[in-house]
Amino acid sequence: MDDVIDLRIQIALEDDESSESSESSSGSSQETPETVQSGSQTRRAEPLVSYDTSLPALHSYLGNDLEELSGRTLLDDDSCQTIPILSLPGVMLIPGQTLPLQLYNPSTIAMMIHIIHNDHTFGLINSRFSGRLFNNAVDTIGTTVEIRSYREEENDYGVNNLIIKAEGRQRFEILETRTQSDGIIIGKVRILPELSIGEPGVGCKLNSLDKFSVPPPNFNPSKRSNGYQCNELLHRNSHKYNKYDFANYTWFPEFVYKMYDPIVLMNRIKGMIQNWNKTMSKDLMPCNPKEFSFWIAANLPLDDNQRMELLKINEVTGRLRHELKIIEECCVLTCKDCSNVIARREDIFSMSLQGPQGTYVNPNGYVHEAITVYKAKGLHLSGRPSTEQSWFPGYAWTIMECSQCHSHMGWRFTAVEKNLKPIRFWALCRSAIQNRISALTDADA
Repeated sequence: MDDVIDLRIQIALEDDESSESSESSSGSSQETPETVQSGSQTRRAEPLVSYDTSLPALHSYLGNDLEELSGRTLLDDDSCQTIPILSLPGVMLIPGQTLPLQLYNPSTIAMMIHIIHNDHTFGLINSRFSGRLFNNAVDTIGTTVEIRSYREEENDYGVNNLIIKAEGRQRFEILETRTQSDGIIIGKVRILPELSIGEPGVGCKLNSLDKFSVPPPNFNPSKRSNGYQCNELLHRNSHKYNKYDFANYTWFPEFVYKMYDPIVLMNRIKGMIQNWNKTMSKDLMPCNPKEFSFWIAANLPLDDNQRMELLKINEVTGRLRHELKIIEECCVLTCKDCSNVIARREDIFSMSLQGPQGTYVNPNGYVHEAITVYKAKGLHLSGRPSTEQSWFPGYAWTIMECSQCHSHMGWRFTAVEKNLKPIRFWALCRSAIQNRISALTDADA
């Protein structure tokens, strides 16, 4: 059976290489056709996705026999808690993100087993990452993580390891830490609150005028009393309801209040993202502004400093405004070490129900945050393709490096089965890329 799989991988790779060579001869390098003609207009070609996008979100490469944990833990805002702290290089978890772990260190496994038998909660902070080098500095803002399922197992060498699927829950600020003799960090943390400024203009809104714009409460058209008839006529003859009518009684015009309305900001960001790529449907995005602000923070190609700025913001509107600014300025993705252009923002697409960027763990236990793009350049293959613990079942992965500085950039995934679309795509490490403001020139394109 393994020989058959290896043969399929090899055939897929050969077909892919032959297609790349034909593309290279026509001057398009590793990229698929970028534009298509539609009447008199030219638009970007978008990837056809026939893949089951629910598979990556399940993390089935960890196995399907994990033991589920019941009960959920929610800590009070502004409360001080003492929790174990796990530090991971290059990973900065956002509330709502899934965190897969494969643990081999005996002290860390013992800590997690203790957590599993108690409140299922620990803290995660990021170790600073720069190119191939780590330093010992860690962030003071992190995210509580709740274990959802786990499995203990023993490998062929008699070494115990622990597989965990967890989820980011709440932001916290580290007040003080101490390190135990086994190396485990215990932290005293403060749970950061989630604030909201509420509806803009609520203090100057004239609620008494709402009856001229909307039906009265409990309005029933079948009832024909004089009062209801009067209100119905008012409703029929009134202008379309505008929640910003109160701006007429203030010093500021309507657009000023819209700049601080979380619903307006959320819909504006959704529209901009869909202009990048139609595969990122609004139906897959959260409808709650707070949840959406975290979803955007988890799926934008941000560096550690940008993510930290978002995690520090305690208010939903401020977080959405900051994200909107980043989206407006992000044009291209480049190598973090040498600024080699790798992809455009329009090349980002979603191969998972959770969004274009996900958190995955490799067989050695190293956790990566990877964002998927359907076009990339300035990269070269390193090694042979493999389907071992593939994050995207049905695809074989191959390590990719920057063609200029040879830094590890991520992986190219190639379909093993012919009916899978896209045939290939790239998963770029968040810790290895940065977003750049300047747009691509014609020479880059």
